[in-house]
Amino acid sequence: MVFQDFRSRINKIEGDRFPSNSYRQMVLQPAYDEAKKHFLKSMVHIHIAHLKMLEEQQLISHKDAKQIGQAIAKLDLNYFEQRDYNPQFEDLFFRIENKLIELAGDVAGNLHIGRSRNDMGIAIYRMTLREKLLALMEELLALRSSLIAFAQEHVDTIMIGYTHTQQAQPTTFAHYLKAVIDQLSRDFKRMQAAYETVNQSSMGAAALTTTGFNINRDRMKELLGFDGVIENAWDAVAGADYIAELAGVVQLAALNLGRTSQDFLLWATQEFNAINLASPYVQVSSIMPQKRNPVSIEHTRSLLSSVYGDASTVLQMIHNTPFGDIVDTEDDMQPYLWRAMEKLRGIYKLFGSVVVTMDVNKEKLLKRAENSFANVTELADSLVRSESISFRQSHRIVSSCVKTLLNSKEESLEKLTWELANEKSLEITGKPLKISKEEFYKVLKPEFFVHVRSLTGGPAPETMRNSLTQAQAVSPLLENWLTGKTTHLQNCEKQLYQFLEGWNKHD
Repeated sequence: MVFQDFRSRINKIEGDRFPSNSYRQMVLQPAYDEAKKHFLKSMVHIHIAHLKMLEEQQLISHKDAKQIGQAIAKLDLNYFEQRDYNPQFEDLFFRIENKLIELAGDVAGNLHIGRSRNDMGIAIYRMTLREKLLALMEELLALRSSLIAFAQEHVDTIMIGYTHTQQAQPTTFAHYLKAVIDQLSRDFKRMQAAYETVNQSSMGAAALTTTGFNINRDRMKELLGFDGVIENAWDAVAGADYIAELAGVVQLAALNLGRTSQDFLLWATQEFNAINLASPYVQVSSIMPQKRNPVSIEHTRSLLSSVYGDASTVLQMIHNTPFGDIVDTEDDMQPYLWRAMEKLRGIYKLFGSVVVTMDVNKEKLLKRAENSFANVTELADSLVRSESISFRQSHRIVSSCVKTLLNSKEESLEKLTWELANEKSLEITGKPLKISKEEFYKVLKPEFFVHVRSLTGGPAPETMRNSLTQAQAVSPLLENWLTGKTTHLQNCEKQLYQFLEGWNKHD
């Protein structure tokens, strides 16, 4: 086949004008489908705000503003939500603009004075993200509250803490959960910071260099509920760090909770037998009658990896993107972040339900702690006080006792006797033990170990109760922040529709 024949065949398949069939199917159609689901409301809000600002700045007359406002009010958003992509219009913006001109006449074209699809598109992305971020943060706070309530029930639930996957020291389940709660609190703070970065107005940047029209960028910020204006117009349309920052925050939040879900999956095993999930969160085997598969945690773990992956895709797509208008690039990458945020939001809800409905095998955990050598750190500490020896000497005495028992295949703490410790003390220090037998055996109890660790951050019950009370006291502050942001956006939206109603009244 000669080249001209080849080109002719491609032209016949693809068409001879924009957009080609493959470009439409691969780029424009998916972007349009996402836009009609996520952008319509924000686009209309920007139209109303920009129209009001143009009228206030006397860039259009009240009569024209009224005519355009009446056309905006007549837009049937359900119609656009249900219609497929039409190659006659490059994207949703042009389809809406065409409808406004059809309804109001050519005067509707003045709605685009002093703006571009660039600054408008970025504003829409930011408005969409802030709404999804607030919804995610709401679910995070619900999970945080659930974990606080659950932890308060387990300040006396003694368990072994692990380091290097090996038994380390006795602690409590509440102590573990409070660490998760604190991690969630930091995730929330990072989301707050990301919200501040996201909630900045690009409007007025136009294509790249602002405009010669006397528009009011601060007024647009105010009308649309943004917290600030992106001063530099180039930065406004080219900067992608707002979405990168949010992707990084979401990615880290998924990573954090993923580590906890991995622990819970281990603890749900029959060998570990620490937790039992409620029936709605386990699945039976099709062949093995005894199975209670913890599928809710398994899917939590895998979906959190998916959240991490989607967020990573966003960061990869920004990499090596030129520092110019990136609206088209963002059409492709925004859905990955939306999907990541939606999944994380659902996981927060699922994980909170799993935790508050599960049973903790307190007796099993306590017995395991009582028989474990994990308690001997406190024996070493106590010998420093009672024997007036260095910690290193005390450590050698206790370590030698444990090694002797392990070598003789004795793996229970019950076999660590005062007599054995006294023997090792004579070998290492040349002195018999001064600690009484009663005190010796008391310090080997996991309850004693936990209770004496009453420093800030320790697992002692009273310390944990105070810590959880403080965490609970912070909850209203976090909720008030969230409510304040949500209410502010709702009030801005209400004001915009009041303007629309005003244009639609008879003078």
